[in-house]
Amino acid sequence: MEKIIEYIRKVSEKLDKARIMTFCGTHEHTIATYGIRSILPENIELIPGPGCPVCITPASIIDEAISLALNGVEVITFGDSFKLPGIKWTKKDYPKNLMEAKERGGLVRVVYSPLEVIKEKDKEKVFLAIGFETTVPATISLLERSSNIKILSAHRLTPPVMKYALEKHGKGNINGIIAPGHVSAIIGAKSWEFLPKEFGIPTVISGFEPTDVILSIAELVMMIKNGDAKLVNTYNRVVKYEGNVRAQKAIEHWFEVKDASWRGFGIIPNSGLFLKEKWKYLDAYWQYGLKLEEGENDNPPGCRCAEVTLGMTKPNDCPHFLKGCIPERPYGPCMVSAEGTCRIWAMVFGRKKG
Repeated sequence: MEKIIEYIRKVSEKLDKARIMTFCGTHEHTIATYGIRSILPENIELIPGPGCPVCITPASIIDEAISLALNGVEVITFGDSFKLPGIKWTKKDYPKNLMEAKERGGLVRVVYSPLEVIKEKDKEKVFLAIGFETTVPATISLLERSSNIKILSAHRLTPPVMKYALEKHGKGNINGIIAPGHVSAIIGAKSWEFLPKEFGIPTVISGFEPTDVILSIAELVMMIKNGDAKLVNTYNRVVKYEGNVRAQKAIEHWFEVKDASWRGFGIIPNSGLFLKEKWKYLDAYWQYGLKLEEGENDNPPGCRCAEVTLGMTKPNDCPHFLKGCIPERPYGPCMVSAEGTCRIWAMVFGRKKG
């Protein structure tokens, strides 16, 4: 480890500045928890990117889920979306999130796996399916095993949002990318080839241990110094070039790719997964006539989560950070999930300050 760090320092002496974007929230958790920024030269900047699927789930999806729960349809969800805010509560007396909906008598259940409820047939049920490509196989397992539960798909795709983030930062402002490990295990290393080919940005697929992250930074710094844009997979113990082909075929069987709304960003082309027409009897959107609004302005007033998620600003630049927005009582979506940059910084840096 010490030799790798020393190598990074020597190479960085020949660089003006290297701005490296990490995509996955788990990478940011490793970086913050183990103080990796503190051991890097000042001219190497690590920028947290849009790697939190809960943070970018449109508020209108949450509001629709709340409405279903209040009207007798049981909503099944994971724990990290239980406190995810909608937007209606900011304008009138409406539950802020599914937790408040449950407190008001709404039918909401937090599960570790949606398969926990497949044999139950007592109530109408909707599974709020949030996540990037990594969690889609779990949703498919539910689809394959139950015709009683409807799917409210908030699944989003990562390569399109990476393009979106780079366009927002502007050409030349991001010098390297640490691509997500878990997502890449599904979609394959091949899915990130467009970054060096189209954008000229060195890209490394990384694991999540501190050594993994530091090794990935060393690979990127070397490529940046040499002006060599390539795709390197340092997580080949898990990620294969072609990815999980079986999972990819299952996704293609059940879902189609469409333009989709992202909280704080608006519509991103070809970035969402929605059930195909032939499966509409399992689709909560179709079954309940749900209508979603574009997510460009759907964060709570004053919340800077969209900018934080894109790496345009830091959590402590938000006026609500560790004031009206804390892990126990999140105001914005980036404080809700364990993969949200605001929550990670609050748990690591906020707690250190007592």
